[in-house]
Amino acid sequence: MSTVGENTGRSRTASRIGLGALLTGHIVSMLGSVVTTVAVPWLVLTSTGSAAKMGLISMASVVPALLAGVFATPLTDRFGIRRTLIVAECVAALAMAVVAATPDIGFLPLAVLVAVKGALTGVGGRAQHVLLRPVSDAAGMQIIRTTAIYDGAGNVAMVTAAPLGGLLILWLGPQGAIWFDAASFALSALLIGLLVHPPAGTMPDRGAAANEGYFTALRRGAGHLWQDRLLVGMLAMTSVVNLFTVANYAVFVPLWVDEHFGAAPAVGLILGAFACGAIAGNIAFTIFGPKLPQYLTFCVSVALCVAPRQLTLGLTDSLVVVLVVSVLCGVSQAAFRPILGAMLYARVPVELQNRVFGMVTAVSGSSLAFGATIAGLAVAGLGLQPAIVLSGSVCLVVTVIPLLRYRSGVDARLTADTKGDPHQ
Repeated sequence: MSTVGENTGRSRTASRIGLGALLTGHIVSMLGSVVTTVAVPWLVLTSTGSAAKMGLISMASVVPALLAGVFATPLTDRFGIRRTLIVAECVAALAMAVVAATPDIGFLPLAVLVAVKGALTGVGGRAQHVLLRPVSDAAGMQIIRTTAIYDGAGNVAMVTAAPLGGLLILWLGPQGAIWFDAASFALSALLIGLLVHPPAGTMPDRGAAANEGYFTALRRGAGHLWQDRLLVGMLAMTSVVNLFTVANYAVFVPLWVDEHFGAAPAVGLILGAFACGAIAGNIAFTIFGPKLPQYLTFCVSVALCVAPRQLTLGLTDSLVVVLVVSVLCGVSQAAFRPILGAMLYARVPVELQNRVFGMVTAVSGSSLAFGATIAGLAVAGLGLQPAIVLSGSVCLVVTVIPLLRYRSGVDARLTADTKGDPHQ
């Protein structure tokens, strides 16, 4: 009996180490990626002097990531989820190493390598999400808590990586900063290859995936998502939040600061206050999240995380008030992404998770491309304050709808279909 207990204890310890390695790999590779989003446009600017090419190089990273995250998923199911993640991290490291090691690389080869790295990031990100559930279960961690830690780690990486990228460019130059990205992907691949081993039988069946046609596989994933009214509604609200969030930080906050203070550091203060609130919220949600009703918490989080920020900007000129509201909205935002992740794990079969997760990311991420454009047009047509108030009002009306539906019992009944109690 003691031998069985010792073996179980060793297995649980190894699983916890594996979960730690997977989360560490996520943090490390995200740090490197965000550093590159600063370093590569700077490299383009210093080598070409073209602001237009800076925008194109950013697009070369984002668009392939969204497309590959959807259309490559049937192929990664056949190749193997863990193997896909390791290979994607290694090849992404190689692509960035080529950029870093080639001082006079032209714009077109640079764009191709950035696009390759972006596509691999999209593929690897989906594979990483699929791995998260079985590794978390094996470690004895509730998935709602794991997704909160995963999201919080991403928030910390986002907050620290941008200034880190600026420092690395200052100390090492843009290509030296890109070496950091290459090393981060290589380290992530090494951690996953050595330490992350999901239990047998917990991953999608490669044989079954190989026998399924490519377009049939995509249709099955899309069909499952479309038929789940609760997930479709949550995805729609996440897309709305992303749309108004990018409008806020890319257009409204900089213009508000310029109009009232004319000092760029205030932009950093506002965005930093929101990020600090999000990190604090992630910590709190990691502790208390499993005890909260998931869907109701999701509705409250969506309603509070964006609209109050925009309405505050439109109705006050006090930086202190804006900072306080930004922190509180950051705390609120910490809940809805982990809950969406937990709902996806609960309601999507293992063999469809890679495909469905890719579609969810593509849909919610695509709204990021339009928020700043719509906000800019609104400011040009209405003026800054009316545009902000209108945007905040529309956001409030739209994001309150799920909360009202829940109170009326419409969406509350849908949560009863969740595999596993959504309140756990």
